[in-house]
Amino acid sequence: MAKPATNPNKALTQQRVASLHQALKDRILVIDGAMGSMIQGYDLQEADYRGERFADFPKDLKGNNDLLCLTKPEVIREIHCAYLDAGADILETNTFNGTRVAQGDYTLEDIAAEINLEGAKIAREVADQYTAANPDKPRFVAGVLGPTPRTASISPDVNDPAARNIYFNDLVSDYVEATSKLVEGDVDLILVETIFDTLNAKAAIFAVKQFFNDNPEKTLPIMISVTFPDMSGRLLSGQTPAAFWNSIAHAEPLIVGVNCGRRFKEVRPFVEELANNANCYFSGHFNAGLPNAFGEYDETPEDMFEDLNEFAERGFLNAVGGCCGTTPDHIRSIAQAAANSSPRVIPNIDIACRLSGLEPFNISGDSLFVNVGERCNVTGSARFKKLIIEDDYDTALEVAQQQVENGAQIIDINMDEGMLDAHVAMKRFLNLIASEPEIS
Repeated sequence: MAKPATNPNKALTQQRVASLHQALKDRILVIDGAMGSMIQGYDLQEADYRGERFADFPKDLKGNNDLLCLTKPEVIREIHCAYLDAGADILETNTFNGTRVAQGDYTLEDIAAEINLEGAKIAREVADQYTAANPDKPRFVAGVLGPTPRTASISPDVNDPAARNIYFNDLVSDYVEATSKLVEGDVDLILVETIFDTLNAKAAIFAVKQFFNDNPEKTLPIMISVTFPDMSGRLLSGQTPAAFWNSIAHAEPLIVGVNCGRRFKEVRPFVEELANNANCYFSGHFNAGLPNAFGEYDETPEDMFEDLNEFAERGFLNAVGGCCGTTPDHIRSIAQAAANSSPRVIPNIDIACRLSGLEPFNISGDSLFVNVGERCNVTGSARFKKLIIEDDYDTALEVAQQQVENGAQIIDINMDEGMLDAHVAMKRFLNLIASEPEIS
């Protein structure tokens, strides 16, 4: 893949990033609100999504909101302006589904890169326009990497727990391409958002870091935002907030937070748990509740002001905004709440070895003895080796589970054996373990 063109505004980008860091120290920043909900208000039809360019495209395109960056950029521009008028400091690019895998639902994989580039350019133009009009209130652009419609941790086949409909390396490839174009479009930070599967998020982080390692002069801050879909306090892929933080802390994000999912009242304990474990800035951009029977959202701007004003007063927030169902009126109320309080002080978290399965496992100076189970090892256990060679993975899983039940907090897994395709055996066994909560 060809490298993107060199950013001619490198010094200006660095200046904006420095301004972002300073703004986070000075006040609670305001993130914009829902893009999809606003687009619905335009009552766009199939022809609007197609434009002239895709007039003869063989599949329906209505609902592909990211495509509007190419076919109706004036709509996206108006929405960005509406949120800045309401008090937003950070615009999110209209690129939530700007990956090849997501655009594959419309057989538009080949325009994913273009969507990211144009989405970034639109947001950049609007943000710069407002910053120029009021330099004391700089506006920033977050380049959005969405979760994709596939999950790398969960099987799509109830009869085969080891099956996956996408793998880590596929996601990395998509995310590298998207990141390169967002950066080329001159965003100020990369936002990995609406994370429901930690492995998808880790692929996005790996891709972003890989791109920055290959292009160090283009390095930008990273923001990571997870979603809790129900009242269990876990991601869809099973992790608790603290376990999730342990899984992604290596990214050294500028900001970590929560978005989407359920209404703030219902996820608040999980939001607080993540905030209390994170030694970086913290954000929340929340839904206006869940859609009712008419597909509408019931949380009013006044409701969100009341909830988030109190949350900000308690010192939990560095950035706050809206997600599904929110409008400029919601953001106006949220901006008022943000203005009423001082930003969260980043906590000092003791250094420790922080690991995670579905639960966190922290090893610190006062930890007791750590048990490592070593029987899932084809060179150390003749029985386990025989099970793997004979393709008896069900019994091999029992070996892992017995070790956990006997007190092992860590399992050592080794498939290095001449009679095995070690790569295939390792992938299958780990996928199966990930599907067994009693082990992972």
